[in-house]
Amino acid sequence: MKHLISPWQLGATLYMPATRKDILEVIQHKKIAGLRSLIICLEDSVSEDDIPEALNNLTHILQHLNADKKQPESNDWPLLFIRPRNIAMAKQLTANFNLERIAGLVLPKFTLSSLEAWWEIMQNNHLYMMPTLETQETFDVLTMQNMADNLAQHECRQRIIALRIGGNDLLNVLSLRRPTGVTLYDTPLGYVIKMLASVFVSKGFALTAPVCELIDDQRILKSELDLDIANGLVGKTAIHPTQIDLIQHSLAVSELQYSDALKILDGPQAVFKSSGAMCEPATHRKWAQNIITRGQIYGIMHT
Repeated sequence: MKHLISPWQLGATLYMPATRKDILEVIQHKKIAGLRSLIICLEDSVSEDDIPEALNNLTHILQHLNADKKQPESNDWPLLFIRPRNIAMAKQLTANFNLERIAGLVLPKFTLSSLEAWWEIMQNNHLYMMPTLETQETFDVLTMQNMADNLAQHECRQRIIALRIGGNDLLNVLSLRRPTGVTLYDTPLGYVIKMLASVFVSKGFALTAPVCELIDDQRILKSELDLDIANGLVGKTAIHPTQIDLIQHSLAVSELQYSDALKILDGPQAVFKSSGAMCEPATHRKWAQNIITRGQIYGIMHT
């Protein structure tokens, strides 16, 4: 098994329906500047009637990618994932498609009861996993604790880059749609996101933040990104290229954060003061490690 992809590498993960005809341009010719990860979607963004077209287009995409002599390890392409419609489609993909250039699968409507079926599909290939938490049981803290405990002990653990929070599906369970002018944290999902962070991050898993479908409201997106980071989330789903720069800019770190992180990791002091705040290496080490990683990938903001 090769080294696990860092969840911080995902950045703004753009979903594109598998019916889109410009996916190869996006991947091979950098049509969308700065894109770090891309999910080719065969689930909710593709209607039932369009599935044959989507699969034919995916076949075309994979043939061209596999014929490209560019090394998969190069940084010229975004990380590529496929979101199958269901377990049956995932079996079809892994059995009949050459997924050599695909990093992993996004597992829709993931539940603990579906884990073994997913693992049966994936255990004998190279693909990483990003399970999506978007069903009714996601609201149950005891069920989520049980899932986190089981995933932490399962042999699939090293294949899980991050778990994705499916915001719109969760709102649908509540018969809601996000109101304009507010972040997800101002809806019932605010509690759910914080609960999931407490349950899964404490077990060593990364969580990615739900999409902000208010495409033209950059103010709300910025506010939501600040709250995503404050709640320990890693990266964010994007549905439009205009969201990518803002999402990834939010993952950059300040000079002060980076300086504090270096002191926490390298300094001999058990506790020290920096810019009016206490720094305690014993309790801030994990934070510091994340700051260093973010700074290396997304840069340091000079103020």
